[in-house]
Amino acid sequence: MTDNEDPKKEKKSKGTSKEVCGYPLSIFFIIVNEFCERFSYYGMRAVLVLYFKYFFHWDDDMATSTYHIFVALCYLTPILGAIVADSWLGKFKTIIYLSIVYAIGQVTLAVSAVHDITDGDRNGVPDNMTFHIVLSMVGLFLIALGTGGIKPCVAAFGGDQFGDHQERQRRTFFSVFYLCINGGSLLSTIITPILRAQECGIYSKQKCYSLAFGVPAALMVVALVVFIIGSGMYYKAEPQGNIMLDVCKCIGFAIKNRFKHRSKQFPKRQHWMDWSEEKYDKLLIAQIKMVLKVLFLYIPLPMFWTLFDQKGSRWTLQATNMDGNFGLLVIQPDQMQTVNPILILTLVPIMESVIYPLIKKCGLNFTPLRRMTVGMIMAAIAFVCAALVQLQIDKTLPTFPSASQSQLKLLNMGSNPVTVKLPDNDPLVLPAAQASDQFFTFEAESVSISIGSMTKTITLAKGRRQTLLIPSNISVVDWLLTDDLTSKPQEGNNAIRFVNGMNTTVNVSTPAADFGLIESLYYSNYSQIKNGKATFTLRSGSQSCEYSRDFGYGSSYTFLIPSTLVFGSNCQESITEAEDIKPNSVHMALQIPQYFFITAGEVMFSVTGLEFSYSQAPSNMKSVLQAGWLLTNAFGNFIVLIVAEIAKIPKQWAEYVLFASLLFAVCIIFSIMAYFYTYINPAEIEAQFKKKLDEDDDDKSQLQKEEVEMVKKESIKSHKDDTAKQTKM
Repeated sequence: MTDNEDPKKEKKSKGTSKEVCGYPLSIFFIIVNEFCERFSYYGMRAVLVLYFKYFFHWDDDMATSTYHIFVALCYLTPILGAIVADSWLGKFKTIIYLSIVYAIGQVTLAVSAVHDITDGDRNGVPDNMTFHIVLSMVGLFLIALGTGGIKPCVAAFGGDQFGDHQERQRRTFFSVFYLCINGGSLLSTIITPILRAQECGIYSKQKCYSLAFGVPAALMVVALVVFIIGSGMYYKAEPQGNIMLDVCKCIGFAIKNRFKHRSKQFPKRQHWMDWSEEKYDKLLIAQIKMVLKVLFLYIPLPMFWTLFDQKGSRWTLQATNMDGNFGLLVIQPDQMQTVNPILILTLVPIMESVIYPLIKKCGLNFTPLRRMTVGMIMAAIAFVCAALVQLQIDKTLPTFPSASQSQLKLLNMGSNPVTVKLPDNDPLVLPAAQASDQFFTFEAESVSISIGSMTKTITLAKGRRQTLLIPSNISVVDWLLTDDLTSKPQEGNNAIRFVNGMNTTVNVSTPAADFGLIESLYYSNYSQIKNGKATFTLRSGSQSCEYSRDFGYGSSYTFLIPSTLVFGSNCQESITEAEDIKPNSVHMALQIPQYFFITAGEVMFSVTGLEFSYSQAPSNMKSVLQAGWLLTNAFGNFIVLIVAEIAKIPKQWAEYVLFASLLFAVCIIFSIMAYFYTYINPAEIEAQFKKKLDEDDDDKSQLQKEEVEMVKKESIKSHKDDTAKQTKM
């Protein structure tokens, strides 16, 4: 039997594929291909928003907007892939060609994350950021084209490998297929954030986004190779045409014909689709009417996806300001997304085998549309939880100066306490070798500061935070002002610097950073230190001592080396610390409730929605509904883009509340639409319609037979009359 021969006529085999335990051997290649492809996609997507934020140094809104444009494209291109596969190339060639495009895109994205390519001065920061941005955008476009294009093809291609006698094996295949999707998602969202957190580079060490994208790229290449290896075993159906094109043409003709006959002189028809009866089959028109009823219910659905897909953007960015220390385990911000696939694998069987049967036993009619409504409510509750968590985070965040303000902190480097008088503030007593507990905010650019009988006027920088270093000898002409951070350290690192209050030069170093030589009464630049314990070595000439401290996430400290420091084996008690920015103190575990509610909503909304849609549409219109479902997801991501870039809500918790309120409002609209919806059985309607058409055909045939009989009788009668006339003559 050839590859393109219809295998459903074959009793035992499918194409040239052998069977293993009743399953075609070819499907094992398809399952491995799907696992690798899903690992590649979700692994890349898990770290994408942090790549935009930390590698490109985009703000949260720009990173979020770009992320959701990419996700929207991934849900628009499946329609193109389905049309190409069904109308032109066939599923096999479409998967091959677009997988090549997909792999090229992944490799391109991985290359764009190599900072050494344009890092001419070898300081760890690319000199030509435009090159990296353009390269990554090209890679993301190719990925969207590839992953979206093969999305509707792979599952259907796997189903094609089974014959009619293998219905049970086909059902098992789809179960394993979707298990591979969630398995690939789960593993990739655990592994790629770990790879991202590593440091790599040729000349300078930075966060390893190239490795985090490179491993998914390698998995995509593996997926392509595995799929090609099984090529000789597949059954490859010829393209049969795409029903979506026929549906679009039929609807277009109906609209065009209705517009032509808009005058009142033409009688109205029962349904506007009836205006296509002049050209299209009545059965097709009836099937489209059934589909349009379901698509009408899809109108409010994008709002659910608006909230759902933000777990990969806004929620990940939220986690960057949280504490991921779980004791023995340290969770990266982008690893919190693993909660979703874990809960999916847990909640789906619980819902199907426990919750739904229990509700049914209670006598409640929990219809699919009601399940979807509850799922939308769950998603809205998830965003209320996210808003509450954000409020707790905001309490721990510092208040940075606006563009018209300046902030000042005081650090006494002397060995005696001093009393400082600041404008509009009470006198402040600064102990020896101590800093003020807070930053003072000023609207004026010049500030007069009095210490004892000495008064100096300090010029502050607008929109900046600064620390005034008060020397032990206050009569010194110039008092030093240091520039402090005006944002939390990125990627959960801690910004550390040292101030040397001694009369000699001091060298400070640690395995993670080298602060270099610090001049007397001067300060070092900030260095980034990871969370955990760090040990600093202080050297002055032949003398040295060590200072150790445990760090959390996202803090900033200034350490003062006092003039009274005595070098020895340990100088732990001598070093003074000033906390400029507090570490993240809100624990990531507080995000678990919002992940629970959004996942419960996904199970009740997404799984039930597809089940409902398929039950309400004719068998040959499933792809149309699949396209409509994917479009709701794409539109939902565009809504995020609109809110992030146009609304520009200053407080993140307020944005969460806005999204929750919008979904609650949409939920009310959807529940009203669902209340008036009448469930149908498309199979019965089609059967009745076909029966009616057959009866009409029988009536036409009977009428044609009667007309033929009448013609025969007339012919015989006419012949008899002619014979009689001839006899008379």
